Amino acid sequence: MVLDHITLSTFRNHADSRLDGTCQFNLLVGDNGAGKTNIMEALSLFAPGRGLRRASLTEMAGQYGDGGFTVGASLIADTGQDAVRLGTYINAARPGRRLVRVNGSDASAVSLGEWLAIGWLTPAMDRLFTDSAGARRRFVDRMVLAIDPSHARAAARYEASLRERNRLLGDEREPEPAWLDGVEAHLAEYGAALSAGRARLISALMQELATLPEEPFARPALSYKAGGPLLQADLAEALQQNRRKDRAASRTLIGPHRDELGVHMAGKSAPAALCSTGEQKAMLIAIILAHSQLATRGRPNVLLLDEVAAHLDPIRRDALFDRLRGSGAQVWLTGTELAPFAAIQGDAAIWRIDGGEAMRI
Repeated sequence: MVLDHITLSTFRNHADSRLDGTCQFNLLVGDNGAGKTNIMEALSLFAPGRGLRRASLTEMAGQYGDGGFTVGASLIADTGQDAVRLGTYINAARPGRRLVRVNGSDASAVSLGEWLAIGWLTPAMDRLFTDSAGARRRFVDRMVLAIDPSHARAAARYEASLRERNRLLGDEREPEPAWLDGVEAHLAEYGAALSAGRARLISALMQELATLPEEPFARPALSYKAGGPLLQADLAEALQQNRRKDRAASRTLIGPHRDELGVHMAGKSAPAALCSTGEQKAMLIAIILAHSQLATRGRPNVLLLDEVAAHLDPIRRDALFDRLRGSGAQVWLTGTELAPFAAIQGDAAIWRIDGGEAMRI
């Protein structure tokens, strides 16, 4: 199944763009600032969350619209089954709330994950291994979400319980133990589910990475560093025992909000943060490719690769295209010119993007 009949209305610099006749490979070509990444961002909104830029909804609304936007697409099977129409939008009257419709009926953003899995790689992610632990947790959670949509609920409920516990800890008066007991019970329940999802994902990625060749992309070795006990009962007990220390800090010091993704370059035994930028990029691509293989086994898979080909040498570029061709994912790529995509140009749907307009070529 693939996304097709894609429409963008007053989304960033796209007043009214339509992309029809998609393929496995889809190329968006144009100058910097033409609106290529805006289309990628619009597609990323068919996953739960804030999209590939993590921008606010008001930032996405077109400058010349009324403060709202609409993005639509059809999920089409080559078996002749009826298409599923997906849509996400905001109303100018309530610009802070993203709404979702599936086949014309109201739905939740989380429910989008039940229809398709979406992953992406952007230039901003090149800093992942030197970025904060929080950035790596979000990276892991997004990969889990593409495979298990229920992960979003566990994450949201954990964050809500964490905020409540931190509020109680920060009160001037000593909080009632019974209140903390109740909040910590929820925190331990959702925290254990959150940790379990992350641990399963990293284990599955390691198994998938082990099947991939070491060249031309450096093979990363991943590890999951838990920020607290993994089992629900153990986490609940640890939270209770840590109350005095947490109250002194006015925040919760243990739990999956302190988790860390460990990444080393296999064969070199070097932390990814200390590797060259080229090695880091190669390891990141290897992780994205391994995750795409996992995601394709569940629901239809869409992979968004923003400006990835221009920064690879011809050998790695051809290897990337070969792996993508056999991945089963629908792939979207951006670039300023067609030359880097020569190996797939004959198999791709291509649009020239210029000033927020998309023209099929």
